[in-house]
Amino acid sequence: MAISPPSDLVLDVLRAADPTDVQAAQAKLKANRAAFAANSLAEAGAGFGAALDTSAFKAGLGRVDKSAKTAEMPEEYRKFEATILQNFVNTMMPSDSENVYGKGSAGEFWKSMMSEQIADSMSRTGGIGIAEQMYSQALDRLDAKKALNAQTDEDDRARATSMIEDFQRRTLSTQDMKQGEV
Repeated sequence: MAISPPSDLVLDVLRAADPTDVQAAQAKLKANRAAFAANSLAEAGAGFGAALDTSAFKAGLGRVDKSAKTAEMPEEYRKFEATILQNFVNTMMPSDSENVYGKGSAGEFWKSMMSEQIADSMSRTGGIGIAEQMYSQALDRLDAKKALNAQTDEDDRARATSMIEDFQRRTLSTQDMKQGEV
């Protein structure tokens, strides 16, 4: 029977170690590996964009229905979509991630920051279409208002004025009745 002194020594030490210490050491190694990977991405300037596969969007396969009017979409619509996506991403994040984000409220804070960055990257690379849909609907409403060209005539103004006066009369008479009861 042949022995391998280095591996036998390692196995003997491993068998003699406390299981909780072994688990703690394994958790530290995993955390160090994750931190190293994150630092490597940050140093390369890739950040969260490298974690997302955006090749389909870059190739033009992501959204084939992009119209010309959504091309100049305001930033507010994209930010709104990012906020909605952040809620989705945050609920999809793993709940047992204390080793990565930390414990307690600080861990929740880091986790929400991660989901915010992921959602922002998703919305910048095309999102899921919420922003385009909202912007398209807003443009359609503006076009509809221009087409109607609704102007009020004297009959409409008189009717609106009488309705306002009637409402004021009822409101004031109700208040007078309540003050008389007191």
